[in-house]
Amino acid sequence: MDELPVVVIGAGPIGLAAAAHLRERGLAPLVFERGDVAGAAISEWNHVRLFSRWSELVDPAARRLLEQKGWNSPDADTYPTGQQWRWLYLEPLAKALGDVVQFGTEVIGVARRGRDLVVDDGRNSEPLSIHLRRTDGTEARVFAQGVVDASGTWGTPNPLGGEGLPALGENAAGDVITYRVPDLDDEAVRARFAGKHTVIAGSGHSALTAMVALAALEAEGTRITWVVRRGSVGSAFGGGESDELPARGALGLRAKKAVDDGLLTVVAGFRTASVESAGDGQVSLISDGGHRVENVDNVVALTGFRPDLSWLSEIRLGLDPVLQAPTQLAPLIDPNVHSCGTVYPHGAKELRHPEPGVYLAGMKSYGRAPTFLAMTGYEQVRSIAAEFAGDHEAAARVELILPETGVCGGAGVFDEPDTAESEGGCCATPAPQLISLSGRAGSANSCG
Repeated sequence: MDELPVVVIGAGPIGLAAAAHLRERGLAPLVFERGDVAGAAISEWNHVRLFSRWSELVDPAARRLLEQKGWNSPDADTYPTGQQWRWLYLEPLAKALGDVVQFGTEVIGVARRGRDLVVDDGRNSEPLSIHLRRTDGTEARVFAQGVVDASGTWGTPNPLGGEGLPALGENAAGDVITYRVPDLDDEAVRARFAGKHTVIAGSGHSALTAMVALAALEAEGTRITWVVRRGSVGSAFGGGESDELPARGALGLRAKKAVDDGLLTVVAGFRTASVESAGDGQVSLISDGGHRVENVDNVVALTGFRPDLSWLSEIRLGLDPVLQAPTQLAPLIDPNVHSCGTVYPHGAKELRHPEPGVYLAGMKSYGRAPTFLAMTGYEQVRSIAAEFAGDHEAAARVELILPETGVCGGAGVFDEPDTAESEGGCCATPAPQLISLSGRAGSANSCG
């Protein structure tokens, strides 16, 4: 077993960091990436600027490997776009790792050699079997002592529908609905939104980014409606100046200013039940309560992501029934109860599954929970690599302090007022101003 590689799934920032840590520990990583480039998912949001600085986006083991190759680090205090993160860091890192990174290779299944999910006998003595499909259609199988699934959740966005399933008519309205932040620097995309009525659904950082971007088109006659499921929108703006990631706090302040300036209409308490054609390429959104948002040209649904677990069906996973995150990690990140923005740094212990040698890392480890930071993933894979190397002391050691958001309250709260609003907050943050709403769409609630 020890002579077999550790397979890493995904050549994004967490997957490549895992490979760097494994290599530094004297283990043999083997990275499989479905896309053709490092950070293939990031290439779909090249235009978005991160709210983490370069100093928080470069993994320590990856830095050491890159510096051996003569890499020059970008200015630590600047904020890259997704494209810059890829070009200046991920692509050089994949090159430094060499042939261990295989592009155009999709993992379509993971199992124990010769055993399906039900079989106990001999399970722990057999290697993991990874089934692959390459872009030319050929299939292969490789054996491994362990698997680090860092494939992320980008490919499985949550639907617009308020029940976790697509709303009635949502799939049929695919030409109107996008699940990504629009790139308004693309002239064709800009023309799609300028002068039109767009609904933004969601209350996370992606939704705030879209709000700020689209609000800049207000002078061109663009109308924006922001629909949220929660009972109010106050804590959705974050901690502002109390956020220990300044750019993240600034994003929330800019979004709040756009609302305060009347650049968009806020409709809270709106859980989309159906999408109806309104003719002329427009749609209407109807909530569970029968409220309607009419004459909609575009919908930007930014309601979070979820993990794709379909190709792990023959692996014994220990997942929380609510978040689909590892059972020991879930209580630390549950948005129904988690508050004040800081997740305790965690590693191999919290990410362990009943199937030995299998770890979900990075955004996928969070299941359906929001607000994942690259720093968290780097700490996860540092610990996992130490565990594979038999250095249990290092695996258990905490080597990270995460920045606080400066805001309290769980994203799972729907109809009750946000803690930050009703009690003035618990993180010394001024209570956000409550937005008064009017119109046909009804009153308040948010898309977590």
